[in-house]
Amino acid sequence: MIPVYKFDAVSEYNALSNHETLHPLVSVIDFSKASPRSWDGHKKVKINYGLYCIFLKEIKCGDIKYGCNYYDYQEGTLVFVAPGQVLDIETDGQVYQPKGYALVFHPDLLHGTSLSKHIKDYTFFGYQSHEALHLSEKERQLVMDCFAKISYELQQAIDKHSKKLIVSNIELFLNYCTRFYDRQFITRDNVNKGILERFEALLNDYYHTEKPQNIGLPSVAWCAGELHLSANYFGDLIKKETGKTAQEYIHAKVIDLAKDKMANLEKSVNEIAFELGFKYPQHFTRLFKQRVGQSPSHYRILN
Repeated sequence: MIPVYKFDAVSEYNALSNHETLHPLVSVIDFSKASPRSWDGHKKVKINYGLYCIFLKEIKCGDIKYGCNYYDYQEGTLVFVAPGQVLDIETDGQVYQPKGYALVFHPDLLHGTSLSKHIKDYTFFGYQSHEALHLSEKERQLVMDCFAKISYELQQAIDKHSKKLIVSNIELFLNYCTRFYDRQFITRDNVNKGILERFEALLNDYYHTEKPQNIGLPSVAWCAGELHLSANYFGDLIKKETGKTAQEYIHAKVIDLAKDKMANLEKSVNEIAFELGFKYPQHFTRLFKQRVGQSPSHYRILN
């Protein structure tokens, strides 16, 4: 049986990493100060996080697996973990010295702050494996500067300003990460275009089968899974490449197919809706009118 290590409190993770708990809800970890690890000799363990964790890994010190894929650990790689996620760690079973840094904070830290209202907007917390963020040296230095500001504040006596300053610096760091991910989408443009082509082919293949009648409209989550991407990363990538959300892209494809099918006057609008994967014809009519500006029946008369 694979052992499971669960961390629900910052103090628990500090204890693992040989760090003093300066604040009960947040910590900046320097892994070089941590004791060597062996995970009791196990070659594979599961880590269940009840915390937000951002890891800056600088050398290979065990392969982390999330879902079916491995995190690509390179120098200056950022990995994001949200509460409730479970990671697999695989090692050779030998003792190793972890290196790198981490920002760890409990969800309770955000209560009553502006960040609590839009923490979900940082969709990279839902990314996985090959979707990790790879930093340039300048970007890595900015990350370290943000960590240093948070660490400095943790060294001060807690007062009425502490929480606001700490959370503001976390938000600044996350905003930088959003910028860095935008850069990564651009620098990996060829890869992204390949994914867009595969997405288009996936939709074409879907509508050459009976899946629409048996399953319904292709969902964003299903498409992401077929392309071996997390739903969040897939959605962000499509938005960056096309200016449309993945859902809008799917709907546009469906409407194009509907227009083609409308030329066959032997089929009713209801039959076409069913062939496209709509459970209820009125849902098809509503979407068609939103996209085209006319009802399917009116469009058929005019065209």
